[in-house]
Amino acid sequence: MDILKQLFEQHFHAPVERVQALQGQLGGSGRNILRLAGGKLSAIGVLYDVREENVAFLEFSRHFRRHDLPVPEIYAEDLSHGAYLEEDLGDTTLFEFLSKNRAGDNIAPQAVEAYRKVVAVLPRFQVEAGRDLNYKVCYPRGSFDRQSIAWDLNYFKYYFLRLAGVPFNEQALEQDFGRLTKFLLNASRDYFLYRDFQSRNVMLRDGQPFFVDYQGGRKGALQYDIASLLYDAKADLPPALRQQLLDHYLDNLAGFVEGGREAFMQHYYAYVYVRIMQAMGAYGFRGFYERKPHFLQSVPYALNNLRWLLANVELPMALPALMGAFKSMVDSEKLQGLSSETVALEKTRDLASEAEKLTVRVFSFSFHQGLPKDDSGHGGGFLFDARSLPNPGREERFKAFTGKDEPVIAYLNQQESVGQFLASVRSLVDASVSNYQSRGFRNLMVSFGCTGGQHRSVYLAEQLARHLRDRNGVEVVVRHLELEKLGK
Repeated sequence: MDILKQLFEQHFHAPVERVQALQGQLGGSGRNILRLAGGKLSAIGVLYDVREENVAFLEFSRHFRRHDLPVPEIYAEDLSHGAYLEEDLGDTTLFEFLSKNRAGDNIAPQAVEAYRKVVAVLPRFQVEAGRDLNYKVCYPRGSFDRQSIAWDLNYFKYYFLRLAGVPFNEQALEQDFGRLTKFLLNASRDYFLYRDFQSRNVMLRDGQPFFVDYQGGRKGALQYDIASLLYDAKADLPPALRQQLLDHYLDNLAGFVEGGREAFMQHYYAYVYVRIMQAMGAYGFRGFYERKPHFLQSVPYALNNLRWLLANVELPMALPALMGAFKSMVDSEKLQGLSSETVALEKTRDLASEAEKLTVRVFSFSFHQGLPKDDSGHGGGFLFDARSLPNPGREERFKAFTGKDEPVIAYLNQQESVGQFLASVRSLVDASVSNYQSRGFRNLMVSFGCTGGQHRSVYLAEQLARHLRDRNGVEVVVRHLELEKLGK
């Protein structure tokens, strides 16, 4: 905090008299956000230790202001300490303004007008400012590409579907993910994608919108951001208003992009779906996994959006496994019962506690790419080096396959050394699982590494996961880090 005070005093030439933590703006980002004030002067100070994300936010902010877009002015920065000082835009988000100016689906004209101003500005970010933006500073990806889509889809699969107990056929779901990804990538993706364009990231000051939290921006498709805003779960916009605002956005977009509505709408609802899945992955990660129940209160609103889409939208490709999972979700009384408006918070906590089994996270990875990160905060666990085992990746006949494919599985099953290795792993992990359960621990991490991260480590992770799923009180989450990068 001292560094923020120094930045304030250097910029304003006045002392800091008051400091206020803005917990409501923290969300799930991990940033420490403070309001610093002295006399009639005030500023927002941010402390965050991810340098790349800070660089992206500062670079984007200055770029957008050069285009006269309504974003906060950057007053001062000290990247060596992960600190910067920006303009104070007040306390009213678009979401809060909407909440105060509605009664159910009856939304007051002033709130509708605020949304109309927001969607009218969006094309300027996407097209006008996107043309000469320095995409080299984007973090963690320069574009919303195949890898970005794979991250979002796997986020949804592992942290929502798995942890919420929604049934699905993994192979069939992966095939649907592949078809959906191919279709999404057919859309034009030469624009700025804000990435988190939702009602809590728009501030209203004197009736005018100002935009924040675009540090995750990258090059991408036009459809994603307007989908993010209009299907923002807790904003719960009525379908008629969503359509009205979409029409207003497209009217304004026409001044920047040729091609017409038909080309835009061809891919629009596919991006609506992928954005909803990304958001639900976040709800599951923060709610089920990190046991922060208030994140789960957005789930029923997202389910309502899915229910409307299932009834009113037909995508131009068949996705039977994915649509089956969505149908199971919207039919789930357990998930629908998370609404903060209809059920007390205790019920949310009750469902979150169901996820408080022992969660065993099993990873496969390549030693060339570094070790898996422990996001649980628990630390410890097991890391097994599979490089001493026979390597299918060295044989031409196996190069196109992974450790999830039958030819590789059959080959490794025949290797005595692999059987001995796996038996030892099971013995060690079983003992820890029993001990952790008896002591009420919630997380255990088991990682398998090999050279390429595609054959031996994947096989071992899958075999251990299958073994552990037979145990009571154990939730198994499997991630294959190298396969995720390759979209496999």
